[in-house]
Amino acid sequence: MNSKLLFFIATVLVCVNAEVYRSSDYEKEYPIRGLFSKRHPRDVTWDTRMGGGKVFGTLGQNDDGLFGKAGYNREIFNDDRGQLTGQAYGTRVLGPGGDSTNYGGRLDWANKNAQAAIDINRQIGGRSGMTASGSGVWDLDKNTHISAGGMVSKEFGHRRPDVGLQAEIRHEW
Repeated sequence: MNSKLLFFIATVLVCVNAEVYRSSDYEKEYPIRGLFSKRHPRDVTWDTRMGGGKVFGTLGQNDDGLFGKAGYNREIFNDDRGQLTGQAYGTRVLGPGGDSTNYGGRLDWANKNAQAAIDINRQIGGRSGMTASGSGVWDLDKNTHISAGGMVSKEFGHRRPDVGLQAEIRHEW
């Protein structure tokens, strides 16, 4: 008999006779999500250094469908000007209610007093959008602080953006 055929038959027998052992707390650890489903989420997350930045991703599934997320994150500078990081990302979701694909980019800046971010995204077959935000806290004197922040969000193709502003002066007596 051919050794490859013998190996194949032995592998099939091992797979057929394999038993799966579960702990007595299995149902508590992984509760039933649907009426007939006893699956638990099986997400695979990874990241690795590449090209001066980090490539990251997640693949997973749940009872609603399959999903995948991936991206690249890189620190552009980190010095007395603050810290600036950039990120490019994409997601794909497959489900019984339909599927979607999104991608975008993001810049984040921060220093000891302030922070700002801008995110531009696009959905394939859908709309594009942008969100920008910023906030900061500054000391006027040793007991008085002023904080201010704001955001603007715009879905392209619509007339008006969403805008939010806030400011506060705090004095500690």
